[in-house]
Amino acid sequence: MRDSSGYKEYVAGLLAGVATVGTGHPFDTVKVKMQMHNTVEHGITYRNGLHCTVRILRTEGIKGLYRGATSSFMGVAFESSLLFGMYSQMKQSLQGNVQSAVPQPQIIIPSAAFGGAMISFILCPSELVKCRMQVQGTDSLVPISSRYAGPLDCALKTVKEDGVRGIFRGGFTTFLREATGNAVFFTVYEYVRYHMHLQLKSASSDHKNLIDVGVGIVSGGLGGIAFWSAVLPLDVAKTIIQTSADKNSTRNPFQILSSIYKMAGLKGCYTGLGPTIVRAFPANAAAIVSWEIAIKLLGIQRE
Repeated sequence: MRDSSGYKEYVAGLLAGVATVGTGHPFDTVKVKMQMHNTVEHGITYRNGLHCTVRILRTEGIKGLYRGATSSFMGVAFESSLLFGMYSQMKQSLQGNVQSAVPQPQIIIPSAAFGGAMISFILCPSELVKCRMQVQGTDSLVPISSRYAGPLDCALKTVKEDGVRGIFRGGFTTFLREATGNAVFFTVYEYVRYHMHLQLKSASSDHKNLIDVGVGIVSGGLGGIAFWSAVLPLDVAKTIIQTSADKNSTRNPFQILSSIYKMAGLKGCYTGLGPTIVRAFPANAAAIVSWEIAIKLLGIQRE
């Protein structure tokens, strides 16, 4: 059972977001570059995630894998704070006085979908900047004269050229991805966490903290894999929408996915699956472990 903890839930979520970016951003850079290069009919095509990673390291070094990390740290930390905070508080609200240790999908799904939908409005601008920074590095098709000096330069030029609407390019697709993906993520996380604790409840209390970390790693990691397995096609469409140089190109994710499917089949719709899944487990495991540790340190009680 949770107590009414107000801001503490949001602080714990903030720490989870920082852990997510620190662990997962290099994998995300590889994913974005593969989505951009392997779904168009020109430019270099990467054989796999390793091929892409090696090319980035050879030409730019480790800093190339952290392109766009500044905007990502700010965006993901903030949105993670809101996501975990809103999820926790809406879950409390829907449960009311009826507290149950058993996961309840009728409470988890709307709570997570609502949190995901709300954060999409913050996540969209930060991801647009992140993606545009990521694609202008190694093997970029972006002319040197059109490249951005940094995240702030990217944001300001986007607003100047396309207006405020431009910085929210891909907003509908981000909304769909976050609402759907987080409903899947928290459902898997809550069920795996519950059943693992059920199996391990007889374990020695001397190892409780270690067990909690282990459960957090597995439940968070599997939740992350489930998230991306469910919504990666939407993410592919979002990357194309946000990085397209053509202002008049479609922003309808389903039209884009239909075009990709005709050109490259289902595999094309899941471009970047390798680095995404490799990233999903450690990044989300780090997020959940950080969140749960922060909850304990802040004195928030859980069932």
